[in-house]
Amino acid sequence: MFWTFVATVFCGLGAAGIALSIRAITRKKAPKWIIPAFAGAGMLGYLIYMEYTWFDLKQTQLPEEAVVVSTEEYGAPWRPWAYVVPQVAAFTVLDTKSVVRDDPEQNIVRFSLYRFEQSYTDAVSQKMYLLNCDTRELVPLNSEKSLDTSALRILSEDDQLLALACDQ
Repeated sequence: MFWTFVATVFCGLGAAGIALSIRAITRKKAPKWIIPAFAGAGMLGYLIYMEYTWFDLKQTQLPEEAVVVSTEEYGAPWRPWAYVVPQVAAFTVLDTKSVVRDDPEQNIVRFSLYRFEQSYTDAVSQKMYLLNCDTRELVPLNSEKSLDTSALRILSEDDQLLALACDQ
């Protein structure tokens, strides 16, 4: 976050420098207000660029055994450009090395899912899940390793998580 702030300030200073150059070239006939306008536009442009490249940057930092299984895109009133071109604000990753079949007789697998969320400080959360490959039931495990049946959900047949976890 600190380096993002520093880069944002420098983009603003660079854009303000461009506006100063425009004023110098026009022999100060360009209005003075273009300096703060350019500075603001430069900082806003950099922040928008960082928001849209965040997902690609995080993907390059993942190890080979981590596979993105879902993404979440949404806009916000303070980010009106995200309504026009949605940005990935969160994604879920399956750690393929964590997939374990506890009982070979049953078609049930246990694995870890990581959820990355873009915020002021990037948030990462990890949770263990059980998946019945036959019935497509996905159930999270509590911290005490007990099933949280209130959060049970049924995956669709074409769900990427189902295909990746059950084919291991």
